[in-house]
Amino acid sequence: MDGVKAKKHLGQHFLTDLSIARKIVDSLRGQYANVLEVGPGTGVLTRILLEHSQYNVHVVEIDRESIAYLQQHIPAIKENMHAADFLKMDLTSLFSTPFALIGNFPYNISSQILIKTLENKDIILEVVGMFQKEVAARIASLPGNKDYGILSVLLQAYYDIEYLFTVPEHVFNPPPKVKSGVIRLTRNKVQHLDCDETIFKNIVKTAFNQRRKMLRNSLKGMSFDDNFTNDPIFERRPESLGVQEFVYLAQHCK
Repeated sequence: MDGVKAKKHLGQHFLTDLSIARKIVDSLRGQYANVLEVGPGTGVLTRILLEHSQYNVHVVEIDRESIAYLQQHIPAIKENMHAADFLKMDLTSLFSTPFALIGNFPYNISSQILIKTLENKDIILEVVGMFQKEVAARIASLPGNKDYGILSVLLQAYYDIEYLFTVPEHVFNPPPKVKSGVIRLTRNKVQHLDCDETIFKNIVKTAFNQRRKMLRNSLKGMSFDDNFTNDPIFERRPESLGVQEFVYLAQHCK
C-alpha cells in the first residue's frame, strides 16, 4: 500500500478486498450513533464506515505512518482521529453514550482488545472484528468443544457471540500465514452476574489452566461451602460447563 509499510511488531496486515471490508461493516447491527474503529491502517474499513451517515466514526491508530496516510487520503476523519494506544485509552471519556467497536484487529493484541471490551462492557454494545481464525472460533465456541476456554466463558457471560465468516490469507497485504475469522459480539441483558464476579473469573481461569482435569482436582486449592464438594459438578471437566454453571460454582466458593 503506497505510503504505509506493514509493520510486523504492530501485527499489521492490510485488508485489500473491498467486498470483504463492506461485508464487515455491514455486519454492524445495533442502533447507536458512535462507532470506534481500532487500527484503521490504510482506511479500507474507514472509508466504508464514513459512507454511513448515521455513524459518528472515530478511529484510533498507534502507527504514525498510518496516521499521516489517513490524514492525507481521508481528510474527513481528521477531527475524529486519535493517535493513541487503544489499550491505554479511557473509553469513557471518548463518547457520552454507548458505542460499537470495529476493526481488522492486530493479531498480537486481539485478546487484550477483548479483555478491554469486557472492562468497558457497559458502554461497548457491539463488536464486529476480524481475528486470527483460531481465536475467533475459540471466542464463539460453545461448551463441549475443544476450542472452548477462558475467554469464551468470560465474554459469553455478557455478550452473545456469532462466528460470521472466514477470510482467506490472500486478501491481505502482506498475507498472514493463517486464515482469519470475523465475529460479532452483541451485548446481552446481563448487568451483573449472580455471584462475586472476581471469584467467578478466578474459578474460570483456575479450571481451564488444568482443562484436562476434573474440577475436583483443578479447583482443589479453592475453598467451597461445607458438603458442596460432594456436588456432581466436580466430576466434570471445565469445557463442559456453561456460564451459569460457573456462576453456580462461584456462589458456593468462600
